[in-house]
Amino acid sequence: MTTLTKGKYENCMNLCNAKGVIAAAAMDQRGSLKKSIAKAKGVDPKEIRHAQMAEFKTAVTKILTPYATAILLDPEYGLEAAKQRAKGTGLLLAYESSGYDNTSPGRMPLLLTDWSVAKLKATGANAVKILLYYNPFEKTEVNEAKKKWVEKIGVECVQNDIPYFLEFVGYDIAGGEGKNFEYAKQKPEIVMESMKEFSKDQYHVDVLKVEIPVNMQFVSETQSFKKENRVAYNKKEALQWYRDAAAVTDKPFIYLSAGVSDDEFRESLELASESGVKWNGVLCGRATWKEGIPVYAKSGVKALETWLSDRGVQNIEALNNILQKGASAWWDKFGGKEKVKVL
Repeated sequence: MTTLTKGKYENCMNLCNAKGVIAAAAMDQRGSLKKSIAKAKGVDPKEIRHAQMAEFKTAVTKILTPYATAILLDPEYGLEAAKQRAKGTGLLLAYESSGYDNTSPGRMPLLLTDWSVAKLKATGANAVKILLYYNPFEKTEVNEAKKKWVEKIGVECVQNDIPYFLEFVGYDIAGGEGKNFEYAKQKPEIVMESMKEFSKDQYHVDVLKVEIPVNMQFVSETQSFKKENRVAYNKKEALQWYRDAAAVTDKPFIYLSAGVSDDEFRESLELASESGVKWNGVLCGRATWKEGIPVYAKSGVKALETWLSDRGVQNIEALNNILQKGASAWWDKFGGKEKVKVL
């Protein structure tokens, strides 16, 4: 029997569909979105104004949330968008600042200075989301500081009785971009050890938002494999990495798209289903809407809305089709709905 407080349970129920699957859209990008719009416009990112960021987020939220169980937004640019989400769509709000502390080593995270868990909850959040850049093989002092940071936020979420979604993204401690063969070989262990660490009770995490445990562009026998790449793992090995990663946690977990194409993300989810693991949904951002950025940059918000209503909806419905076939209810991680006791 697993015990959940009433607030955490009811809010988790507000983020999933009737089958308990979390099919959430992500629109909390800030620095990266500003750079992408600026690049498409051929201008400096400093020229992209608050109103443009809010406008883009509102369009994505308005058009795509009828097809999502929840939307992840940020309180910096996304509060107006939150008001435009479809009725019944849950809301996750990001608590971390965009990017990380560049003045210290190890990609140390930062929180939004004017916000707290209590304030996010009062704004209407059903859950608090944190992004952490984490590599289990980083220097001990760096990782210990990050663990304390994650734990402190977990305590804050407990005090406010709201679900805590922790997203961790690996990075190359050698300084690379994480797109080469060497990092692809390391990625399964980075994902697995991160899932294992933050499943510990001391962090009070309710749902893990995790990377696909392999880089699909290095998996032979897949559509996503790039012929110019060396093979990091064959399909059979990749399937086992899915199983090995899932086995280290007793927490519900959902996959993140990490900016890959919609085709690649869908294939990675199909592999998750083929592996037999009990994954509980997605929090998918750029894979669904990033191709709309140049449309917005060149032709404005009406053109973006038109694109989203066509290709964006096609992307999210194709994703939902995979979720319907392969994802499991978040409460299945606890042995079923009847095994969850609500305080």
